[in-house]
Amino acid sequence: MIEVVRELPALRDRIRQWRHDGQRIAFVPTMGNLHAGHHSLIALARQHADRVVASVFVNPTQFGPGEDFDRYPRTPDADADGLARAGCDALWLPSVGTMYPHGVEATVELHVPGVTDALEGAHRPGHFDGVATVVARLFNQVQPDAAIFGRKDYQQLEVIRYLVRDLAFPIEIIDAETLREADGLAMSSRNQYLSAQERPIAAELHRTLQRMRAGITAGSPQAIVEAEALAALEAEGFAVDYAVVRRPDLSPAADGEDGPRVALVAARLGRTRLIDNLLIPSPGGKASIQPG
Repeated sequence: MIEVVRELPALRDRIRQWRHDGQRIAFVPTMGNLHAGHHSLIALARQHADRVVASVFVNPTQFGPGEDFDRYPRTPDADADGLARAGCDALWLPSVGTMYPHGVEATVELHVPGVTDALEGAHRPGHFDGVATVVARLFNQVQPDAAIFGRKDYQQLEVIRYLVRDLAFPIEIIDAETLREADGLAMSSRNQYLSAQERPIAAELHRTLQRMRAGITAGSPQAIVEAEALAALEAEGFAVDYAVVRRPDLSPAADGEDGPRVALVAARLGRTRLIDNLLIPSPGGKASIQPG
């Protein structure tokens, strides 16, 4: 049985009771319209805590002009049912007024420097300011011991790690493997925007990342790997924002430099913008790497 909480005093009372009982709390922040990928985060959270809280909040401050805030799918009843089956103890459903008591236009904003400047930050100005602002508020509201974030939003994960270190939040950040459909497409609430014709094409994103990983592992020059990825995606009808290889901290890497890498892509197919990434181990290294 999941407890659905809509008022901050009630949330704090519940957290206080769990703390009094000596229980460890894990937190999974989401924007709702939950799928199996989100439910896997709950399962991972359960491995690290006695109690699991998930939030559903479609955050207006991380959407730019012309983005899909108004049409972003909102399914709170289905979300609560799915979270209950996944083993979540409490669902935090704050209103915009609770999250931003002075109004969205008059809120205290946070900016994470450096890691937010390129890639998603360059193509979606202000996006990560909104992410940092809302996550800091959610951390203050829930006050968890651990928080779980999916690796599909790799740059966001790095932003959160920076935020936690810089503001000294006593929270362990745990990253979760990207859950994929059978054809490799990363699970995402935005996948439902894809038309029947676009859906099989969308899997090319993951296949491109696999080729990027193979190229880097084989020692191909990074510029060639990136150019071939761009050409492959454009040939399938994608409008590509970026297809790049970076160090795990998202700084540029040079050819011949040792160490793991991450390949990242963002591209629009029709009206749907998709992002994905794939970790690339060092030659002869482990199969996975720890971000940041």
